[in-house]
Amino acid sequence: MPINYIKKFLSKDDLEDIQNEISKVENKTSGEIRLCIKLKRGFHERKYSTREIALHEFYKLGMDNTRDKTGVLIFVLFKEKKFEIVADEGINKKISKDTWTKLSSELSGAFSNRHYKNGLIDCITNIGDILVKEFPVKEDDINELPDEIVIE
Repeated sequence: MPINYIKKFLSKDDLEDIQNEISKVENKTSGEIRLCIKLKRGFHERKYSTREIALHEFYKLGMDNTRDKTGVLIFVLFKEKKFEIVADEGINKKISKDTWTKLSSELSGAFSNRHYKNGLIDCITNIGDILVKEFPVKEDDINELPDEIVIE
């Protein structure tokens, strides 16, 4: 895991705490949450919006391959101070755009105050609360995607 640049924003313990929160949330819902962190966009990505890059990562990570289309990706470009939350179609059928705007606003506020770990954990927890109501864990539920944080 290329972690050297990340130390400025999140410690190894912070990353472990965030990953543990993802696992904890996923034990209560059939939804799947992933976090993908990049320092900045790559050379070939500079002509794309943050949203377009996040969508590319969403599909690259197989977030669209969950049984009920319940994947959520939190994508962060730290150096650019940008992020996107991307949810699959199953979730977007039940969760309003206003909800995603509110979650994004809260995460933005935390990041503005350099509260990266707490902002991400709160965002994951809040997404989890929403997913638990709309997509409770099923009897035959399995963890469809890894919980590990993707650092590129």
